[in-house]
Amino acid sequence: MLLASRISLIKPSPTLAITAKANALKAEGRDVIGFGAGEPDFDTPDNIKQAAIKAIQDGFTKYTPVGGTDELKDAIIGKFKKDNDLTYGRSEIVVSCGAKHTLYNLAQILFEEGDEVLIVSPYWVSYPDIVTLTGATPVILTTKEEDGFKLRPDQLKAAINKKTKAVIFNYPSNPSGTMYSAEELKALGEVILNAGIVLISDDIYEKIIYEMPFYAMPSVCPELKSKTVVVNGVSKAYSMTGWRIGYAAGPEEIIAAIAKIQSQNTSNPTSIAQKASVEALRGDQSKVYEMVATFKERRDYVVGALNNIPDVSCLNPDGAFYVFPNFSRYYGRTFAGKEIKGSSDLSTYLLDEVNVAVVPGGEFGHDNNIRLSYATSMKNIEEGVRRIADALTRLK
Repeated sequence: MLLASRISLIKPSPTLAITAKANALKAEGRDVIGFGAGEPDFDTPDNIKQAAIKAIQDGFTKYTPVGGTDELKDAIIGKFKKDNDLTYGRSEIVVSCGAKHTLYNLAQILFEEGDEVLIVSPYWVSYPDIVTLTGATPVILTTKEEDGFKLRPDQLKAAINKKTKAVIFNYPSNPSGTMYSAEELKALGEVILNAGIVLISDDIYEKIIYEMPFYAMPSVCPELKSKTVVVNGVSKAYSMTGWRIGYAAGPEEIIAAIAKIQSQNTSNPTSIAQKASVEALRGDQSKVYEMVATFKERRDYVVGALNNIPDVSCLNPDGAFYVFPNFSRYYGRTFAGKEIKGSSDLSTYLLDEVNVAVVPGGEFGHDNNIRLSYATSMKNIEEGVRRIADALTRLK
C-alpha cells in the first residue's frame, strides 16, 4: 500500500462534496438549488478588494513573517479589544491560511495519542477528523434538540476525565445556529476552569448574529483566558472565504508553537490577503450589517416555511446562516420501493428527485436532521422549500 494508514481514518469534507456535486449537476444542465454552501453569497466589499489591489500595485507580494504581519496582528488585537473586551499582545496572535488551517495547526501542537478531545454535537464536520489525524480520540457530547442543542454544564463535567485534553466549542453553531447567554457561558467556563483543560473557542460566525448578543467565553469567565485559544477569521463576516485568512489568540506558548509548525507547512498566509484583512477589520463595517439584515430576513422566512411542512420541525437559529430542521418522521417511508432510512437517504432522494442539494445531518452528528444554508437568494429559498415539501408528499 502506497498511502499512509492515517488517510483511511478520515473522509473528504461532506459540505464541500455536496456543493461540488450540485455545481457539477448544474453544469450538466440540471436546475439544482444548492443549500449546501458554507459561505456568504455576497461579494467581498469594495473597500477590502481595493486594499488588495493597492497591495499588489505597491509590490506587497513577498514573504511576510510566518505568523502574520504586525499590522494585521495589531488590527486583530484592536478587534478583540473593541468587540470582546479582551486584551492580547502580538506574541499572543497568529495568522494562518483560514480558520480551518488554524484549527488544524492547533490540534497538531496540542493533541497526541492517548488524549481525548470533547466535541459538542451537532458539530462542524471537520472537528472529529482534525482530532483523529493527531492520534487523539474525539469524544462526542450529544446535545438535545429540546434543549436548543445547548451543552449543559453537568453534561460537560460528566464527560471530563484524566485523558481529557480540551473541549472544542463553536457558537453561533454550524449547523444549528445555537448561541449561549453570558450566564450559560460562565457556567460552562467554570467547569472547564475547574477541570484544567484547554478551551478551543471557534468564533468564526461571531458577527452573524440576530436577536442575541455575542459574548466571548473568556470575557465572561476571565480566569479562563490563560487556558483558552480563540479561533476566528475574516471569511464569514466579510464574505472572504477564498482569501484564506484565519487567526488565533491565546497563551504565548501555544501561539508560538502554532507559528513553529506553520513554518514547516505553509509558511505565511498570502501577503495580499493580509493587507485586505487589515482593511476588513479596521474599515467600514456597514456591509457586514447589511449582510446580516438580509440573512435575518431569509432566516425568518425559511424557518416559518419549514415549520409549515407537515411532520417537519425547525428551531429558530440565533446566528450563522444555517437551519437544522428535523425530518425524522419521514424515515421509514418509501419511494419507488426504496426506504428512506436516515438523513443520507433523504438527502440523496431530494437531490435525485427534485434537484435540491442539502447536507445530511448525520455528518454533523445528528441523523434526525438536515442542514440547509440560507446563504442563497430568497427566490432560491422559496423554490427550494417548495420542492422539498412536494418531494415529501411523494413518500409513502
